[in-house]
Amino acid sequence: MPQDPTERRVTVTGAPRRTRRTSGYYRPRTEIDEQTTLGHTYVRSLMRSQLRAALMVLAVLVLFVGPLPLVFAAMPDGASLEWAVLGFGVYPPLVLLARWYVRRAERNEKDFVRLVEDR
Repeated sequence: MPQDPTERRVTVTGAPRRTRRTSGYYRPRTEIDEQTTLGHTYVRSLMRSQLRAALMVLAVLVLFVGPLPLVFAAMPDGASLEWAVLGFGVYPPLVLLARWYVRRAERNEKDFVRLVEDR
């Protein structure tokens, strides 16, 4: 048994086994934080996909809801029919369209995070 307590200490001088390689390691998050051209391209692709989803929703609204005032103006005076069309014919598709848009936007953001985090 050793008599001096300093004799029992062991100093490990080897390299750590579980380290990440820093040379050649690709970090898109760093590219975005440092606002490089590649980071700008990543953010621009996210914004483009979000804009594409918004324009699709706008196109559906213009095609299906936009002509309704013309249809109502051409119909004879029937205010109850107009409210029925707006309440039961337009409101449910608008809610479904809004749900689709929110899901699409969240999926775009999730894909972007997956692209930035994993490599």
